[in-house]
Amino acid sequence: MNPLLGQPAPDFSLPSHLGDEVRLSDLSGKTRVLAFFPLPFTPI
Repeated sequence: MNPLLGQPAPDFSLPSHLGDEVRLSDLSGKTRVLAFFPLPFTPI
């Protein structure tokens, strides 16, 4: 079993669709959903 399972995510930042940087800590107290889409713009 993964020892990090169930632990809080570390603070990180990602670019938004508007080009702004969004940090996880900026969203503290709000509901967050993080979805990964592997290879979203590639033909499979």
